[in-house]
Amino acid sequence: MKLGTLYLIPVTLGDDNIARVLPPEVVSIAQQLDTFVVENEKTARHFLSTIKTDKPVRELQLFTLNEHTTDQELPGLLKPLLAGVDIGLMSEAGCPGIADPGAKLAELAHAKNIKVAPLVGPSSILLGLMASGLNGQRFAFLGYIPADKAARIQRLKEIEKISNKHNETQIFIETPYRNQHLLEDILTHCHHATKLCIACNISLEDEFIVSKSVAEWNRLDKSALPNLHKKPTVFLLLA
Repeated sequence: MKLGTLYLIPVTLGDDNIARVLPPEVVSIAQQLDTFVVENEKTARHFLSTIKTDKPVRELQLFTLNEHTTDQELPGLLKPLLAGVDIGLMSEAGCPGIADPGAKLAELAHAKNIKVAPLVGPSSILLGLMASGLNGQRFAFLGYIPADKAARIQRLKEIEKISNKHNETQIFIETPYRNQHLLEDILTHCHHATKLCIACNISLEDEFIVSKSVAEWNRLDKSALPNLHKKPTVFLLLA
């Protein structure tokens, strides 16, 4: 029996500016599928309703894969693919498999000789790096910074040392409601010559992407600093 294809379907990073960030072919493929593995069912149904899938959204099969999904549950998500049914894998925002639990399903699909087809769409990590002007030849994505203040400051110092040693852009994120605390700690504890790019609400109408040295950020009036509270933000640092 022919195996199905696992399509990695990007979605928008916020408001549904679909025509701006997704190629028509990507939308067309997503419209034709009727089985999906998604990180957040509510968000996924909204996106699928917006692109007007061939089948009514209520008739689509949606399975959940998120941070709570166990490794034992993963094989069950592959069953439609093994039966020859194509599946769309969707993250809550951006590209599945990048800072996203969908990577585990793609890994298992490869182990079962199932075709994994990545489709073109927005990644806040890569878009932030592209626009930052920092080193795009050597970089690392570090995921989330520690929530505890003392641990966060210690991690920032480690990141700065690594960046300086290897001339490597360090990319990291924080839970949106802690963004402002992270920014304050970077500006307080990182070296004045270290470059910091703040990339917030990428691809949205109020997109903010600005690179300055820590010294230049600190010379700004506090009111001129961006308000990052509860806004998806990527931080890029080059020492």
